[in-house]
Amino acid sequence: MQREFSAGGVLVKTIQGRPMVAAIRPGGREGIWALPKGRIDEGESAAETAVREVREETGVEGRLVEKLGDVRYVYTARWANGERIFKVVSFFLLRAGRGRIGVIDEAMRIEVAEARWLPLVEAPQLLAYSGEREMAAKALEKMDG
Repeated sequence: MQREFSAGGVLVKTIQGRPMVAAIRPGGREGIWALPKGRIDEGESAAETAVREVREETGVEGRLVEKLGDVRYVYTARWANGERIFKVVSFFLLRAGRGRIGVIDEAMRIEVAEARWLPLVEAPQLLAYSGEREMAAKALEKMDG
């Protein structure tokens, strides 16, 4: 079974006293909200990937706070004749810095249809994937603490 390694970020910002999280709607996936993430490039650490992917997919720079955890799952790759792939996605808590949500490079529009701030307290219900909902819940615990 092939293995694949990716990293992503739970990018948080307080807006009008409310903790918010940056979420993306993947291209061609109406009604799906997810966290920004992507494959780890050669020579890049998981944390570096998380910061890069967040910037590319949301338009906002993130400052690394800490690792939240890993999400592990198996999926069937259409591009690999139905081969099953074991995937590990490492997620990091990031604090928002410079940039504007949704102002992303046109080349990214194939991957990301939209990026916006969602209330962090609602993210565990709004995000489409269980592992990402778990990471948002962990981020919320950190923000409350």
